[in-house]
Amino acid sequence: MFQVIGGRIVQAARLLSPRSAVLVEAVRGRKSRTDPIAKSKEGRIKVPPPVDPVEMVVLKERFSEYQQIMRALRLEFKEEVLRKKYEEETGSLAEERARQEAEEHRALMAWNDQENQRLLKLRMLRLQKEKEEAERKQVEADIQREQEQQELIKQREREILQLQEDAKNFITLENLDQRIEEALDNPKNYNFAIDKQGRVVKQTVQQ
Repeated sequence: MFQVIGGRIVQAARLLSPRSAVLVEAVRGRKSRTDPIAKSKEGRIKVPPPVDPVEMVVLKERFSEYQQIMRALRLEFKEEVLRKKYEEETGSLAEERARQEAEEHRALMAWNDQENQRLLKLRMLRLQKEKEEAERKQVEADIQREQEQQELIKQREREILQLQEDAKNFITLENLDQRIEEALDNPKNYNFAIDKQGRVVKQTVQQ
């Protein structure tokens, strides 16, 4: 037999109840599995909260970084534990191997330094050749520019000489009367027609 009681009389009820009875306290706000859905929640559809896409991308990236860091830490700790265990088991063999690894490391570093020096010399030679080639091209460009400048000066001098030669036939106040008399003595008729080949086909008679 189950007796459900609540309130302040629980302690007294426990004292007065028979030994064979089992007491069950009522809990407010708690429903059993067989209770129906509340009327205020009928037809309610649970919709998950909205997720910001930018925030999701950032969280995925950070979680990926977190996993990588944790994986690296686990491997590092595991390697350290295994190394300590190996050193404890092998003893002097571990020291010998460490010494060999140190010597190998020094040899590799020495070889690396030699290789760096060799590559440095090759790089310096290549840079020197490139510098000399650039200087040669610069000199050739300067010579070409100087030649073009000299050619331009000569061309301008020829044009000036030609203009001076043509200036001898210019009409001035001094030879104006002479040029007028020459034009009257040698009239020219420009009133003519030409064909497609440029030949004069018709010309008017000058009056």
